[in-house]
Amino acid sequence: MKMNLPNKITLMRIGLAVIILLMLLMPWHQLGVKFPVYPVLNVNMDIRYPICGVLFIIASLTDFLDGHIARSRNLVTDFGKVMDAIADKVLVNGLLIILAYNGFIPVVVPVIIIIRDIAVDSIKMVAGSKGKVVAASWYGKIKTACMMVGLSLVLFYNLPFEYFNLRVADLLIIVATVMSIISGCQYYIANKDLIFNDK
Repeated sequence: MKMNLPNKITLMRIGLAVIILLMLLMPWHQLGVKFPVYPVLNVNMDIRYPICGVLFIIASLTDFLDGHIARSRNLVTDFGKVMDAIADKVLVNGLLIILAYNGFIPVVVPVIIIIRDIAVDSIKMVAGSKGKVVAASWYGKIKTACMMVGLSLVLFYNLPFEYFNLRVADLLIIVATVMSIISGCQYYIANKDLIFNDK
């Protein structure tokens, strides 16, 4: 299969996501690799996190870029739709799990986000099987924007806001989680007739 440009960008995002997860998951100390840790304000900054922050920002921008190119050039494909969804889940949900495990964010955040994603994807699948396209809601878009910016700030240890003792990263993650719940309920309410209608 010949790969078009949006699909290549999507696969690049998956590659960046894998690199980020490996950077934060690998037991580097057991492999004899030591990453420097710098004291910044009241935290010790592990250099792996800002490096992953840069990669995460690049990956997040490709999420916008591949969709824009695909729509503007009429290059939308089923392969692209599937891989785009996979890329988003690997990038965001994988990072949420790692950050929760390492104590950067509450564990309840990835639990809520992942359960919501499973529910919404199931609703979209049912709606698609009945010929209805479920459009993205504004709550979902706000959730995505807050999550991307919030995760970027977490990876940069909430700098520069940490200097002013402003918990902007935490606030954005909380807003994204609340918006995730609201958008999930919105998807359900808008499509509940399809879900319970077997015809």
